[in-house]
Amino acid sequence: MINLNDVEKIASKYQYSKYMVARYLKLFGLEETYELLEANERKIKKSIRVNSFNIKPHKLIKRMEENGFEFSKIEWDKNGFYIDKEPYSIGATSEYLQGYYYIQKAASMIPVNILDISQNDIVLDMCAAPGGKLIQAADIMNNNGCIIGIEYDKDRIKSLRSNISRCGIKNAILFRMDAAKFPEFNYKVDKILLDAPCTGEGLIPFDKSRKKSRSFEDIITCSSIQIKLLNAAIESVKIGGIIVYSTCSIAPEENELVINNFLNKGKIEILDTGLKWGKSGIINVFGNAISEDLLKAKRFYPHKNGTQGFFVCKLKVVN
Repeated sequence: MINLNDVEKIASKYQYSKYMVARYLKLFGLEETYELLEANERKIKKSIRVNSFNIKPHKLIKRMEENGFEFSKIEWDKNGFYIDKEPYSIGATSEYLQGYYYIQKAASMIPVNILDISQNDIVLDMCAAPGGKLIQAADIMNNNGCIIGIEYDKDRIKSLRSNISRCGIKNAILFRMDAAKFPEFNYKVDKILLDAPCTGEGLIPFDKSRKKSRSFEDIITCSSIQIKLLNAAIESVKIGGIIVYSTCSIAPEENELVINNFLNKGKIEILDTGLKWGKSGIINVFGNAISEDLLKAKRFYPHKNGTQGFFVCKLKVVN
């Protein structure tokens, strides 16, 4: 049982909605809840990912360092770098305008890296805007193969088109549509990225308004959308094909419980991500046990990994 006095005290101190604090206490306990909320108050380093088909990473870093920038390596991406010193906006350089790099959060580089893309694959990016993962996939594919990028929002697809044009992406086809309707094309792809719409609870270090701007009803609404999208992904990939599901939420209802919903149907199995970073997925959700296979999923936290809150799970379609 959680202590209501703890909920009141912590919610008041850090200015969170009480329901969020109560959930954190149930999931993480008192000590780790404090660690998480303290980490959410600290700034998280910005990061970039170099488009290596435009410029070699070492050449870009040398050029940028000559202009006063300083960088350190991101462990899980050979082309990813934290910005340690930013003398002026990283989005206002000539290198940025030439498409030599994309400004991308460090944890957001993980899904593409575990998708095991080859240059001959047909890849579906179901929620493609603003374009970071699509550009990363095109880089890995050396602008070969084909990436189908889907975005429903008319304003977000404008930014998506702008970003892929700036970065010189030539192997992408864009559709403005509801990704849940992609199965209507009756077309099967090799690999799928599903960075699902979510409450963005993991983005609090970047946006403090999220401490109170989301309700539990928002979690349930997002979960429903995520289930529809994952179902569409399962129907849209070849047997044996891979889906990487991710969110920037730490709510189990948007992550483990979405995946668990499909495990009993025998259509998917969870694969090991191969990542040595991150914590295992949660298999005891508010006192309810779910599949132990979800231990193969990975969670990233600001107090553990220095990133935004992030969830990623690698799936194989078997039926």
